[in-house]
Amino acid sequence: MDERQLRILRELGELGSVTAVADALLVTPSAISQQLRLLQRAIPVPLTERQGRRLVLTDAGQALAGAAVEVETALARARHTVEGFLGQPDAEVSVAAFHSAGSAFFPLLLRALAGPGRPVPRLADEDVPQEDFPRLTREYDIVLAHRLEHAPPWPDTVATTTLLREPLDVAMPADHPLAAKRRVTPRDVADEPWITVHDGFPVLAVIEAIAAAAGRRPHLAHRINEFAVVAEAVAAGGGIALIPRWTMRPHPALVLKPLSGVQARRHIDALYRPERTARTAVRTVLTELSHAARTIRDAGP
Repeated sequence: MDERQLRILRELGELGSVTAVADALLVTPSAISQQLRLLQRAIPVPLTERQGRRLVLTDAGQALAGAAVEVETALARARHTVEGFLGQPDAEVSVAAFHSAGSAFFPLLLRALAGPGRPVPRLADEDVPQEDFPRLTREYDIVLAHRLEHAPPWPDTVATTTLLREPLDVAMPADHPLAAKRRVTPRDVADEPWITVHDGFPVLAVIEAIAAAAGRRPHLAHRINEFAVVAEAVAAGGGIALIPRWTMRPHPALVLKPLSGVQARRHIDALYRPERTARTAVRTVLTELSHAARTIRDAGP
């Protein structure tokens, strides 16, 4: 049995005929009769009986129709509760981000959501390979993920809002021989020792593209994922690295040089399951993340 069948039984008890029920529910009498037959199959005793030309409820039918009132009341209460949950502006919203995005976006988001009547953010860092970001949408309302501009799009199982299309620049010590150049090419940097991420993380593909464009095998000296640590290793003379232009805080001992001849840009995207945006609080946080992205881009070099 289902809610619709119980409602038909209730209306039959009140209106006294299949035709009257059909008129009230704006369907055909045959549709009402079909639903009553389906309901009857689930109940071991008769629910209706003929009294002349009228179809009326038996005692069992009247008892079930009375229970139908309770069911409709409970369902209405449940719907009201869900509507309140979806519309609650100050509900909790969980947001996960990889490290450099978290460093840039989380402080702006916390400041934007401070105060009464605003969503309550629950923040977490998740540094995972690119293919694992969509799976995190099971655990979090919103996941900040990154992929290279030419990489395949995210799967259709998640919705996407692109926050930034961020250039990746070549970071080097301020006294490096290439620091005087306005831009660098793959041939300029191909023979340098590189500090780069572990396998499965987006930046590595750009270094491989640089090596291919220069016709050389890359020298991967160190494998470090956290850009803040990478910056310190570059400053200490450990090699050069690709560093995001806007989401990394400037390091006083480094210079960043744009790269020519190779696509070196990443997308920072907000991933979420489409049904999550039914909640007012989640939509508010997505809006604030977009505002934060503009602030990060405008403040960058």
